[in-house]
Amino acid sequence: MSKKSKICPNCGRKMKQQFIGLQHCKCGISWKHDMGYFERTNDMVFALQRVKIGKKVKQMPIIRIKERKENEYAE
Repeated sequence: MSKKSKICPNCGRKMKQQFIGLQHCKCGISWKHDMGYFERTNDMVFALQRVKIGKKVKQMPIIRIKERKENEYAE
């Protein structure tokens, strides 16, 4: 097992890498390099954002929250 692969603290499985610095497990636990371990919810969207650093453009993983439509609140 390599240094970069994480073990899920919940179920003990090996986590899979989605982006650099962002790994997921089947049980719903994720790990992000600056946040640590957290539980995923249905309204989370994982994406890459382009950031300009000097002359270079890098892609950084970010987590967005889905916006709900007004008709979803109606009963």
